[in-house]
Amino acid sequence: MARNTQVKADHNAPPVTALLAHLAAAHPSRGWSDAVDHEAHRTFLNWLGCAIGAAHHEAGSAAVKAAQVLQSAPQASVLGRSEKLDMCSAALVNGISSHTFDFDDTHLKTIIHPAGPVASALLAVAEHTGASGRQLIDALVLGIDVACRVGNMMYPDHYDRGWHITGSTGTLGAAAACARMLGLSEQATQMALGIAASQPIGMREQFGTMTKPFHPGASARAGLMSALLAQQGFTASQRAIEAPRGMAQTISTKNDWSEITSELGQRFEISFNSYKPFACGIVIHPSIDGCVQLRNLHGLKPADIAKVELKVHSLVLELTGKKTPRDGLEAKFSVYHSCAAGLMFGQAGEDEYADTIVQRADVIALRDKVTATVDNSIDEASVDVTITLNNGTVHHLFVEHAIGSINKPLTDAMLEAKFHSLVDPVLGAERANALIAACWGLGAAANVSALAKLSQP
Repeated sequence: MARNTQVKADHNAPPVTALLAHLAAAHPSRGWSDAVDHEAHRTFLNWLGCAIGAAHHEAGSAAVKAAQVLQSAPQASVLGRSEKLDMCSAALVNGISSHTFDFDDTHLKTIIHPAGPVASALLAVAEHTGASGRQLIDALVLGIDVACRVGNMMYPDHYDRGWHITGSTGTLGAAAACARMLGLSEQATQMALGIAASQPIGMREQFGTMTKPFHPGASARAGLMSALLAQQGFTASQRAIEAPRGMAQTISTKNDWSEITSELGQRFEISFNSYKPFACGIVIHPSIDGCVQLRNLHGLKPADIAKVELKVHSLVLELTGKKTPRDGLEAKFSVYHSCAAGLMFGQAGEDEYADTIVQRADVIALRDKVTATVDNSIDEASVDVTITLNNGTVHHLFVEHAIGSINKPLTDAMLEAKFHSLVDPVLGAERANALIAACWGLGAAANVSALAKLSQP
């Protein structure tokens, strides 16, 4: 019996699967500006620091143990640890670690964290195949472009439906990047994208649990495997992304194809990447920034604060409205804890999201003084902060753009300091310095093996 569907499919979509395959396979090496190339190195440095910093978190340790049950071949390094795993398992584990602290890069237009899926897959392939650093940087730029352009096409409808857009688009980005790294033809790359298009990963229900960082890891693994399958002649639809019952039209009612086709190969989405100064959901950053600024400007002490009032965009409370987080993972999605941490410690790095800090009585007392109300006249990248003291003094600040945003980016020196804060406790300051130098010089490296070796104890 025929079924009636209410969804109006677009049967005239441009051949975006083929266009993205052409970009990944045929775009010339270093075919972009010096600024884009430098941003790729910044992206890799930030990703590597985040992955090493969380290497011994229980989520990463559990993932390593699960992979070892499979008795995988030692093909690629697990960052910050002594183990080696097969390429796909290493991509999974490193992708999980890179996102565990929620400290990784963010493409602000879509809230995609693009390096987690793409770089995690690429480093595993590059280490196993002996690829050069230039091959890795080229593939990183192109893979991130694929992921973020598809994200641009579907955002915000796809995200609002509950998909974790990092995982759902990251599979495509990882597939495109690995296909480029493996030197696949344009036709084989189109097959890799087609295979990946059947594997969108991640639901927002998982935010605040270990399964959130699983999403970029799983998409790295899926994208890598898609490229390996295509390399062996595995086939898929040539229109797997854009077809009426392809990926895009199945998981989003918004499909702005121009977001993929416009300036393809001329404008690169990695140019719009940003890097977090705070280890939590990106929409909280303006609120933390405002609280830290007022704290430092007026020498505020927690005991003197009567109340903290935030006016925020509705997305802030939708994503980070946990009022009583029980542990660090939940606190990363609590604007209340995050502002309390900023006011108490003057920062909100990974240490401020330790379970012991989240559960401290004085932190909870300050957290309970924070209220947030929705004002959709305020952009999701902004916040209006008012702090009232016990003596009646009122301090106010409107933050239009937070530190770490495109408008107020972290400098290279700030990124290096962040890298040290993450890597020094795992590998030591001397090794961290060597890794920083290796990251900045990656585009000229004959292969990535030295960097991979430096990334392990």
